[in-house]
Amino acid sequence: MLLGGGAIIAAIYFANGGPAGNVAVQVPTIEPPSADTTRPTPASSESDPPAQESAPPTPAPSETGTEARSRRAEPGSPISHREFGDWNFGLGSLKFSADKVGGWDYTSCAPVDAAGVLAKTHCDQAVQIAYSAYGGNIKAVQVLLGFPTARDAKAAATRLAKLSSSALKWRRDRVLKSYAYGKIRWRDSKDYVIVTIVTANKAASGRAAKFHGYMQADIESYFTLRDL
Repeated sequence: MLLGGGAIIAAIYFANGGPAGNVAVQVPTIEPPSADTTRPTPASSESDPPAQESAPPTPAPSETGTEARSRRAEPGSPISHREFGDWNFGLGSLKFSADKVGGWDYTSCAPVDAAGVLAKTHCDQAVQIAYSAYGGNIKAVQVLLGFPTARDAKAAATRLAKLSSSALKWRRDRVLKSYAYGKIRWRDSKDYVIVTIVTANKAASGRAAKFHGYMQADIESYFTLRDL
C-alpha cells in the first residue's frame, strides 16, 4: 500500500536525490539503552551514556505492529502512530515491506528534543514508529513531528540539518547495534518534519539505500496529502 500517490512519491524520491540524497548524518555507533515495551525511553545524545529523561513522556501504550493501518486521519487531527501499520510499498516492479514493531505517541515534543531546536520552533506533536524488514536485517525508526505552521516546520528542518544526530532523542534500542549501513534522512512536509533512521547489516546493506529513500519519500507524500 502506498501512503501517498505513486507519482508524488517518485517525484519526492528523485527531488531528494534518490538513494544517495537527503542524508543528514551517519547513525552513530553506540550502546543503545534497554528496550522498554510500556513507555518510550529515547536515548540521550550519542556522545553521552543513556540518561534519565528530564521530562518523562506520557504516551499511549506501545503497539506490536500487527494491526492493519487505519484509514487516513481526519484533516487537522493530532498525528498518531496508529495511522500507520506495516509498510507495504509497491511502485511498478519496485517493492519493499517492513513490519511495524512498535509505536509511541507523545503529549509534547520535549521527550525527543535533545538540543532545544523543537522548542524554539514551536513543535507540538511527536510520534515514533519502529520497523523491521528482511528478517531483522534492516531496522528503522521514524520520528514524526508536528508544528503549528509550515514555516515552523521548515525552520526546524533547516536547524536540524545543521546539527548532528544528537539533536533528537530517538529509539536507538530499536535499530541495529552494529551495521554496514546506518543513516538518517529528514525533511519538512507542510506542517510536519519527518525523520527516518535506517540501519542494515551486511546481508541487506545493498538494498538499504533505496529502502531508506523510498520509505522517507512515501511518508513525506502521505503528509503532503494528509490534511487536505
